[in-house]
Amino acid sequence: MAIQPIRLFGDPVLRRPALEVVDFDKELRTLVADLTETMLEAPGAGLAAPQIGVGLRVFTWHVDGEVGHLVNPDLTLSEEVQDGDEGCLSLPGLTYDCRRALSVVARGWDMHGEPLVVEGSELLARAIQHETDHLDGVLFIDRLDTAARKAAMKEIRESEWFGLERPQVKVSPHATRGLGL
Repeated sequence: MAIQPIRLFGDPVLRRPALEVVDFDKELRTLVADLTETMLEAPGAGLAAPQIGVGLRVFTWHVDGEVGHLVNPDLTLSEEVQDGDEGCLSLPGLTYDCRRALSVVARGWDMHGEPLVVEGSELLARAIQHETDHLDGVLFIDRLDTAARKAAMKEIRESEWFGLERPQVKVSPHATRGLGL
């Protein structure tokens, strides 16, 4: 287990759709451990593999004292919606009101390849939707209305971290699996 650098807005890995996990092995368990440790250290309510530079469909969450993870998620969203503050570890310091489904049923697998169903509402539903978006190359600012998105982009450009050199991380075995490398 190791705390990994979190990739910031502007890093291309955050905009690439992640690949399905096909091997439920020790490397995947290490990735889940790294995601969990990094998320808890940050601290955050969730963290997706692309945020640490790994293009695989895996995320972790920490909501209401519960820590969990999901591999290859497939979501069913409620029609009822919620509005609420949302932020992102890849966009430090930004918080904007974002509309999400009020509840979610997420189906996928755990790190051992066992089927997993996670049902949640409010903050857990928001976290699961946010992290699944990361796996699709979508950031929460993409879901804001035009005025809020424009304000967020202005805030990003004026932030202390924007334009800083991205962390140089050695390529992990997680990052190359499934890419033919």
